[in-house]
Amino acid sequence: MNETGLTARVAESVSSFDAAAWDALDPAGNPFTSHAFLSALEDSGSVGPGTGWQAAPLVIEDGGELLAALPTYLKGHSQGEYVFDHAWADAFERAGGDYYPKLQICAPFTPATGPRILTRQSELAAPLLSAAEELCRQNDFSSAHATFIEPDQADWFADNGWLLRRDIQFHWTNEGYDDFAGFLDALASRKRKALRKERSAAREHVRIARLRGDEIKPEHRDAFWIFYQDTGARKWGTPYLTREAFDLFAERMGEKLLMVLAFDGDEPIAGALNFIGREALYGRYWGCTRDVRFLHFELCYYQAIDAAIELRLKRVEAGAQGGHKLARGYEPVQTISAHWIADPGFRRAIADYLEREHDGVAGDQLILSQRTPFRKG
Repeated sequence: MNETGLTARVAESVSSFDAAAWDALDPAGNPFTSHAFLSALEDSGSVGPGTGWQAAPLVIEDGGELLAALPTYLKGHSQGEYVFDHAWADAFERAGGDYYPKLQICAPFTPATGPRILTRQSELAAPLLSAAEELCRQNDFSSAHATFIEPDQADWFADNGWLLRRDIQFHWTNEGYDDFAGFLDALASRKRKALRKERSAAREHVRIARLRGDEIKPEHRDAFWIFYQDTGARKWGTPYLTREAFDLFAERMGEKLLMVLAFDGDEPIAGALNFIGREALYGRYWGCTRDVRFLHFELCYYQAIDAAIELRLKRVEAGAQGGHKLARGYEPVQTISAHWIADPGFRRAIADYLEREHDGVAGDQLILSQRTPFRKG
């Protein structure tokens, strides 16, 4: 506490805060930093004991009033972050240091851009980040990391001396299209024909339904859990989310959920789960029990475009990686993370690495931008 009466402290969980007070810190209403999403991860056991993710939200209060917060976690590994620092950890530990535990500011398991400093008062950004740095010093943590930062907040981190890192995702941008046909009209003829063929082939033998809010029944979530486990087992070994998490998302987030299911008769055989923000549709999870050619593209990318146009959203963020998205109208966009490194020598080495990496990312983005399927000129 200082002379202003403001207090910075580490809380036990996001669930311990009043939902309305927490959500008031982000007027834009990003779904992944909402009280509903973060508390669902805690209450379902997706984060917490045994996961390597210990919730430790860092907040600033004034007489008990919540003024600012960081969705912060103590991490014992680097899984579920989608900004890869395994090489950093290996180098630091080969030099005799302990890279873990570290501090992670993020929406767990979610490579989607959003605010990482939650506050209506920009002047609280610097003291909040300084409090995170002090937490690292007091506990001998090697570093603090904020991933998938909303671009408007990048300067807050840089001004506090954090190192910025960039990567590339593929996002679809709504240029005011009236429907999917309007989007297709913006593509080169050959690409337009290819997308039509993919959609036709994917839908030839299945029925596709988009379900939102209360339309997503327990049996749909049961089916999707099977899809999710299959994808998780193939990609990272163990699924990050528990079964209960999907029930809590449905209970607490309601109309912000959009599930796309493919049926063979009455049997669901594949699905994609999206979250709806005020300006974006966020594609998050996908899975299937039967391989159908192009069905992944249909459920995850084309149906997302359809939904974004229908909901008049500005963009679709379809998750991490995936150069195959480029041919389907998703364009390369830089994402930003920020890193505070305690050890001065290690910080200098990381800063040098990031400078060289940034040049490579910028070059990759330029090359990829020239390969989009849109009509030139």
